[in-house]
Amino acid sequence: MSEVEIGRLLRSETGGFVVGCRVSQLTAPAFGALVRAPLGDGYQVYGLIYDVHIEDDHLVRQLVTTGEVSEEVMRDNRENRIVPVEMSVLAVGYEQDGRIYHLLPPRPPLSLDVIYLCNEEDIARFTGVEHFGYFRHILRARDLPIGEVLAAHLRQAQAAHAARGHPEWLERATQEVITLLRDDYTTLMAVLGALGEVVEDA
Repeated sequence: MSEVEIGRLLRSETGGFVVGCRVSQLTAPAFGALVRAPLGDGYQVYGLIYDVHIEDDHLVRQLVTTGEVSEEVMRDNRENRIVPVEMSVLAVGYEQDGRIYHLLPPRPPLSLDVIYLCNEEDIARFTGVEHFGYFRHILRARDLPIGEVLAAHLRQAQAAHAARGHPEWLERATQEVITLLRDDYTTLMAVLGALGEVVEDA
């Protein structure tokens, strides 16, 4: 499967990073998607998209007050203008010399590094280790819509594992979430509510 470039890094820190892309690139990445930033020397950082933010500018502010906007103007605004779409990414692990770690990365990506969308093989590799250590990064990020991010991610991961003959992966993942949130009933109920739709679709 060919690599899908979704944008370049705008800014970063240990716990996550922000990716910028053109509107025309927005068809590939989605909320909850797993992405990776290869940084050379066998090292790459993995993260989950938890927010997609489309900036405005002075022209857009004018256009929205003019009434009808022609198809040509809309196409020009979406394809030719350089105001970026911003995607916020939560760091959930890294790979070093072929080994996956569900720890915060030793160093974040740098400005203008290329960010790629993970394909099914990438997803299965990152989520296929014996434990779900990266869940703790998601569950402790209280400013995120935790249930929705987990639900979107687990839907993708379940599809990757089911295609490889492991449909039981989702049940194991759900049990792990319940274990991790056993002392936080409010968050657990919110997360299970969002995960309910994933389980129904599986």
